[in-house]
Amino acid sequence: MGFTELNSVEHYIIHQLSGINLNANQVSEPQPTLGVKWQFQPPEKLGRGVNEVLVESQLIKALIRLNPEIEANPNLADEVIHKLRAILISVNQVGLVKANEEFFAWMTGEKTMPFGENNRHVSVKLIDFEDLTRNDYILTNQFRIHHRETKIPDVVLMINGIPVVVGEAKTPIRPSVSWLDGAHDIHQIYENAVPQLFVPNILSFATEGKELFYGAIRCPLEFWAPWRIEENDSQISKALGLAEIGKELTDLLSPARLLDIMRNFSLFTTNKKKQRIKVIPRFQQYEGANKIVQRVIEGKIKKGLIWHFQGSGKSLLMVFAAQKLRRAPELKSPTVIVLVDRTDLDTQISGTFNAADVANVESTESIKELQQMLERDTRKIIISMIHKFRDAKPNMNDRENIILLVDEAHRTQEGDLGRQMRAALPNAFLFGLTGTPVNKADKNTFWAFGSEEDRGGYMSRYTFHDSIRDEATLPLHFEPRLVDVHVDKDALDKAFEEFKESAALTDEEADELNKKSAKMSAFLKSPERVEKIVKDIAEHFNAKVAPHGFKGMIVTPDRHACVQYKEELDKYFPEEASKVVISTTANDDFEFKQKWAVDKSQQEKIVDEYNDATSELKFIIVTAKLLTGFDAPICQTMYLDKSLKDHTLLQAICRTNRLYPQKTFGCIVDYFGVFDDAAKALEFDEQSVKQVITNLGDLRSRLPQAMADALRHFEGVDRTLDGFEGLEAAQNAINTDEKKDAFAKDFKYLAKLWESLSPDNILDVYNQDYKWLAQVFESVKPASDNVGKILWLALGAQTTQLIHENIHVGEVHTLEEFVLDADVIENIFNNPDPKKIKQLEKDLIKRFVKHGGNANFKKLSERLEELRDKAEKGLITSIEFVKELCAIAKDTVKAEKELEQELQEKSPKAALTELFLELKTDETPTVVERIVTDIDAIVRVVNFPGWQNTVGGEREVQKSLRKALLKYKLHKDQVLFDRAYGYIKEYY
Repeated sequence: MGFTELNSVEHYIIHQLSGINLNANQVSEPQPTLGVKWQFQPPEKLGRGVNEVLVESQLIKALIRLNPEIEANPNLADEVIHKLRAILISVNQVGLVKANEEFFAWMTGEKTMPFGENNRHVSVKLIDFEDLTRNDYILTNQFRIHHRETKIPDVVLMINGIPVVVGEAKTPIRPSVSWLDGAHDIHQIYENAVPQLFVPNILSFATEGKELFYGAIRCPLEFWAPWRIEENDSQISKALGLAEIGKELTDLLSPARLLDIMRNFSLFTTNKKKQRIKVIPRFQQYEGANKIVQRVIEGKIKKGLIWHFQGSGKSLLMVFAAQKLRRAPELKSPTVIVLVDRTDLDTQISGTFNAADVANVESTESIKELQQMLERDTRKIIISMIHKFRDAKPNMNDRENIILLVDEAHRTQEGDLGRQMRAALPNAFLFGLTGTPVNKADKNTFWAFGSEEDRGGYMSRYTFHDSIRDEATLPLHFEPRLVDVHVDKDALDKAFEEFKESAALTDEEADELNKKSAKMSAFLKSPERVEKIVKDIAEHFNAKVAPHGFKGMIVTPDRHACVQYKEELDKYFPEEASKVVISTTANDDFEFKQKWAVDKSQQEKIVDEYNDATSELKFIIVTAKLLTGFDAPICQTMYLDKSLKDHTLLQAICRTNRLYPQKTFGCIVDYFGVFDDAAKALEFDEQSVKQVITNLGDLRSRLPQAMADALRHFEGVDRTLDGFEGLEAAQNAINTDEKKDAFAKDFKYLAKLWESLSPDNILDVYNQDYKWLAQVFESVKPASDNVGKILWLALGAQTTQLIHENIHVGEVHTLEEFVLDADVIENIFNNPDPKKIKQLEKDLIKRFVKHGGNANFKKLSERLEELRDKAEKGLITSIEFVKELCAIAKDTVKAEKELEQELQEKSPKAALTELFLELKTDETPTVVERIVTDIDAIVRVVNFPGWQNTVGGEREVQKSLRKALLKYKLHKDQVLFDRAYGYIKEYY
């Protein structure tokens, strides 16, 4: 039987979770009942109808078991079931996310019913979170569910009869099929066709036995995440093969883990487009937040340092940790203080908490207010800024259940704020979170947050390589540019010796720096240099950034340089394409302030506009603002012309590493020479950080080998041969699924390099070969409904454009679109090439299938079948076969022309006119022509290809038809309406 998705992956999942081996037909073996474990039940034994989402018999038993009031009166269970059914039905009106949020409120025990004495409201438990042994955990497969159509997900996990997890298994042995195919089935097909099944959903997962990824409802595929397990040696395990997938599955899908994710790690939040979305944690957020909670509950170690690489979701980690800490009964209503170090970060963190509707969150505007809250013993989540602790009094509050979460902790060395926090809150827990590694020289940071018990000083670590591997962030590429405008390092060192640069320069400090190094400032801002750089930015942006729909960010030496860059950029782009974001000072002249000052609310508007893919704004120009705490996934390229170091540099360049559709890397174009020595620019103790940046020089060196690997699949194929013959030869060289997949893998790697390097001159040498490979790739790509999502995903903008410009349908799809006319038939008859004869035969069959319902074509099809039968039995000669085949082809062309003419004669308008004349009576108004014209005009506006197959399309057309008939007071004539609609459905 071999290895299939059923016997290899789906059955493996079931065996891993429940101990049942379906390949050995062990379904009936006795199942263990002790402990918290999934029990396998075949779908036919669940006792539910194909239209039912819940296994109501199991849910009723759980309601009776978990609720004393329902146990006393079991009939009350029906009232709860009725409420839950209403939410399931409402999904079509309110949408899947809102229905899921409402159902979650029931599952987490937040809903009450008047079941107590004197109709007192009591909480209703669907699931027991305290004693997990009191719940039923059922695992089933091939779960048939019908809504608008029938779907059969591979694996479904149910708690107390409620389906909480949907899983899809794919084949492990086909290279082009991956977990993405399974995720696509869940997200694009099942969630739309049977949304009720996902109303109680905690998460969904997909695997092909090599990798495991999971996601929440309505989560785009690029944001699905892997689940990892931290081993005892703190090395995060790699997913390799079924054994590793088994460990990850067992860990992620353990009942305790799922219920923890549901109760403490599921957020319903509002995105920038004001849409409700659901967020569940990536494993590093889950693990980091739980480590904080665990350490606080144990109470032995009072601090911890967490390094999770820039862009991997620290803001959400803090939300999850704060929420779980507030809910922990052992902590007796703690105070959680979230401290940030800059106003822009304050906005981002507050925004994350507020959008997620986290309860009891307060932001403080002043030191006094923060101190008052602490002195008054406020028990909430308080968001404040770290500098507000500067003047804090010692022993403001000595409670032990105060927990501080300090964002970007390594900057707390300024003014020794760590010690002041410790003095003000002597018994509090202090956790530092950072996106950049802490240099061993940051003694204060390790003193304040790093615990001796933690290896390397970190309680939880998620490195750059981890985030790239898990696709939580994107790789970064950098391009050193224009050596003649680079800064002379010796001159730079001299200019800076009088000025001690802080970790993050403010706008004012940057200006001060340039005053103290006037020569350097003059060089950096010389008009000729700025002109050169801006011209290069415009060319680079138009060639490499704009075609993909991404945006750019320009970082200049100081505030006045921002204005200089803006004025120069306006020569290449419309004025609204760029905006300057700087602050102004009291010393600035009035005109400068009036023109360039940006306050907090204006900055927020600019950021929102920048994040809007449809807006005119393509660039933001900054010097110190928006280098940290600024989340703009659409930003793909940073044009850097400023000296940045260490933490600030790493944080700044990571503005470009956020995930965004079709974005494969972040790009830093370096005009300053910051990365002349990348290792020195990122001088941290962690080796991995030195490899954050990929030099494009390195990518150039990989191109020749990548091109050779892609061409290797076509050895012996003449690439100068055009048309049908050339394409057929190329396709014959990769004529099996295995060969096609191997070619796709090599071509996709080459395409990624090509997109990264374009429009580099090195590509000119390979342009012809790449164009040829791209055409072949396009011609053998599987049909979109049968696509393997990893190897055959959409190509980058440069490659797509190249294909569009250089592929002509007739040339690439000659095999598919064989032209059948008199000349072709004559040619085949006079030159009986076996390939062309076979092609003619194939084409005729295709055409007969297309006109399947037509009697004339049915006869022609029978003639062809008879002819093939004779040829196979050797009853006719080859030349007779060709003669008869050509005769059938001629008759086919003739029949097609006749059919076309007939359809033209019976146009939609003519058909409707016919109808009205046929039904006309003395009472019918004599405006038939006008009626027909009206209907024709309205229906043509609202109909669209395939409208007959959609409920919305049919409803829209029916509404328009009624409207047209109403004008002539004919809307109540049902026979007329039905007949008219019948005609419209057939002819439009």
